[in-house]
Amino acid sequence: MSTIARHLYQLQDLELAIDANEQAQTRVQNQLKDNQAVLKIHSRLTEEEKKLDELAKLQKTTEWEIDDLSGKIKTIEKKLYDGKIHNPKELQSLQIEQTDFNKMRSALEDKELVMMDQADTLRNSISAVKTEVAAAEAQWQEQQKKLSADLEKLKNDRAALEIQKQSALSQIDAQSLAAYLDVKKRRGVAVAKIEQGICKGCRITLPNSVLQQAKGGGLVKCSSCGRILFLP
Repeated sequence: MSTIARHLYQLQDLELAIDANEQAQTRVQNQLKDNQAVLKIHSRLTEEEKKLDELAKLQKTTEWEIDDLSGKIKTIEKKLYDGKIHNPKELQSLQIEQTDFNKMRSALEDKELVMMDQADTLRNSISAVKTEVAAAEAQWQEQQKKLSADLEKLKNDRAALEIQKQSALSQIDAQSLAAYLDVKKRRGVAVAKIEQGICKGCRITLPNSVLQQAKGGGLVKCSSCGRILFLP
């Protein structure tokens, strides 16, 4: 087994682990910022409360209109029954106006009853959504704690990996490291393991001469993919 190849393979494993750790940290950090589920439910609550507020305003306006019509009807009734008007035409006109106003008031009262039912439905909906909001916020807080703990562990793991990487680097000479970095730049993965006489980097069967060189401890590269070969 090639000692330098083993050290380079270990270095590569450590660098891959560090890359994976960084990606995991990024994912966790993004999750920590992601409170879309809570915001979505809050948005629903705001929308329902807005509907209830608008309905309350409309209901108030309807009440004013009913009160206004009631006042007009009362005035007409007073004129009809106080005995001061004797003109049949004028009396008939007042009666027609009284009938029209009563119909209008009745329609508004029916409308008000519908709005009252709608308001009750909205209040029940708001109460349910508030329960959802509380549950979502509690779940999000719990998730935040877990994610924060996960992130802290990842940071500690990263620090440990960096120490191991520095230890691995200390065992690699400058020339071998330069060769490793050159292949890594060109191929992404610099060191390929040999398994059953096959380069795992490009899946070709290696000649016996190359296998013997790899066993001999030299820095050997695959003639096909150019990666440094590591024979466990």
